[in-house]
Amino acid sequence: MSKAITDDELVTRFRQYDLDQDSAAHFRGRLERKLLINRCGSCGRWHHRPKPICPDCWSFDISATEVRGSVTIYLLVLLHQGPPAEGVDYSTPYPVVTVELDEQSGLRFTSALVGSPNEDITIGKRVTLDWLDRGEVTLPVFRLAQVTA
Repeated sequence: MSKAITDDELVTRFRQYDLDQDSAAHFRGRLERKLLINRCGSCGRWHHRPKPICPDCWSFDISATEVRGSVTIYLLVLLHQGPPAEGVDYSTPYPVVTVELDEQSGLRFTSALVGSPNEDITIGKRVTLDWLDRGEVTLPVFRLAQVTA
């Protein structure tokens, strides 16, 4: 369990992100290596990007809830250029995926896919959640799931 940090420290640590009162819990979850997605306590619907109200039933009974991290690749983008980032090499296209989480059809999250050659990455493949530390920032990333025979 990581040490609790103040809101000011959280904003400083994740300064390059669009952090606000609705997304703060999600970034605090990253410090614990937990992927938190909003879930409505009234209707049970998951939704991402963090908002203070359920887009389905308009309830304010929203909480950041941990997801299992078992997902399927929904969209694949290979970046040939982009902003400089620690650990990102664009000489080989850098894979970014949008995944659909198993918790609910249509619930999607976007991040990098690491640890696999680009030719092995295809839409529909199963991936698992992993974590990558870049300086003081902990990032959710995905890896191709191990195939068991």
